[in-house]
Amino acid sequence: MTGPADCSAEVCVTCSDEAVPMTVIRLLDAGLAIVDAGGLPEEISVALVDSSVGDTVLVHAKEAIAVIARGSGDERA
Repeated sequence: MTGPADCSAEVCVTCSDEAVPMTVIRLLDAGLAIVDAGGLPEEISVALVDSSVGDTVLVHAKEAIAVIARGSGDERA
């Protein structure tokens, strides 16, 4: 590498994966959740965020990295 990584790209420079918004549909034990991944349920980690059912989280490499919209659910992870 000759200079600093270009972090302005639309994909992660480490793994080439995109962060994708997904909606939390069910919270599980151990910091996990089921999210709506384009109509298909997918299990992800929500250990890094304070999320609840109905929230939209930004997911990168099966890890929620931010809550980008709050839903109407009362449960917190």
